[in-house]
Amino acid sequence: MDDSLKPSRRAFLRGSAAVAAGTVAGGAAAQGAPDPLITELQDWASFTGVGVDETPYGLPIQFERDVVRRNVPWLTASPISSINFTPIHALDGTITPQGCAFERHHSGAIELSKADYRLMINGLVDRPLVFTYEDLERFPRENHVYFCECAANTGMEWAGSQLNGAQFTHGMIHNMEYTGIPLRTLLQEAGADMSADKWVYVEGADASSNGRSIPMEKALDDVLVAFKANGEALRMEHGYPVRLVVPGWEGNMWVKWLRRIEITDMAVESREETSKYTDVYEDGVARKWTWVMDAKSVITSPSPQMPITHGTGPLVISGLAWSGHGKITRVDVSTDGGISWQTARLGKQGDSKALTRFYLDTEWDGSPMLLQSRAMDETGYVQPTKDQLREVRGENGVYHNNCIQTWFVNEEGIAENVEVS
Repeated sequence: MDDSLKPSRRAFLRGSAAVAAGTVAGGAAAQGAPDPLITELQDWASFTGVGVDETPYGLPIQFERDVVRRNVPWLTASPISSINFTPIHALDGTITPQGCAFERHHSGAIELSKADYRLMINGLVDRPLVFTYEDLERFPRENHVYFCECAANTGMEWAGSQLNGAQFTHGMIHNMEYTGIPLRTLLQEAGADMSADKWVYVEGADASSNGRSIPMEKALDDVLVAFKANGEALRMEHGYPVRLVVPGWEGNMWVKWLRRIEITDMAVESREETSKYTDVYEDGVARKWTWVMDAKSVITSPSPQMPITHGTGPLVISGLAWSGHGKITRVDVSTDGGISWQTARLGKQGDSKALTRFYLDTEWDGSPMLLQSRAMDETGYVQPTKDQLREVRGENGVYHNNCIQTWFVNEEGIAENVEVS
């Protein structure tokens, strides 16, 4: 047969659509329904829409009302000191809209105006300084995309407790473009002692006075004092008007409503770096200074909140990968619980310490699947299984769980959170 006479896939799809339309039209005509060509004139094509004066700030359309942050009430004693989760299952690409980005508070989100804002730098400095918001705007600024992950993300999985959904297992994460001033610039302005053995203690203005100690080496590397996210002002729940950005390190160090930076001789050993955000081993010994969020990934679709609804045939398996050590270089996907692996296609490579989207374009025949993803970063680190983590750290942990996640997908396309061994 002449190749020029062979139908292309595009032509085949057009033909299939035409046949389907003809079938529907025939069925409708047989029932005395209106001509299908006339019924194509829907309301949105017959009447004028909403004027620009009615949308001074754009919000998602009503059909996307389910794409929202969600919390789990029983996880914490009060919503004032609690967490909600990013709907990562419903997003694509890598940038998280601010309105969807997870929140974690220790005493509730506060309203602090730019006019009332002050940032103090004190301690081992030549010139103790207090900056207003306007002062900060006069410094040279940079833009970087980074992920922020709560250290307790996936924490329920340590001892086998399981929440059902990518949003609830891995949703304590967001990825935004931050605009701000390198912390080292402000330290230089104050004449800070920037010796390698010094520490930087950062503190927030909320009632919890959340504070963390940062080694000077990290402070001089890539830490930002940020006042914009995704091109607009920070949201109240994300630390408006100014927060700290500590790329690749646990979210508790990203102090919101930043009010004080103190240069010290040693770590302050605050509550959030002693009794909290440390990893307790089986013998009761706590592992401290575990700041970096290791390489991790999760399949977001299919997942419990994103079942397969289109039946068999072409299927796009999609997910997110990230590493506090740098860039993600590879993600493998398994459909049989880790027995065999296929290398996924990475989306546009983001900055170092940013989310990377991955895709596996495949075919699904309706057979059950055990879906897993496994991330690798530029240092050669490979994401471990749950069993591998437990062998080293036991089951007492809450923080820094970067295990491989498993979804069981049944013949109907419904997914649920499971463990394999």
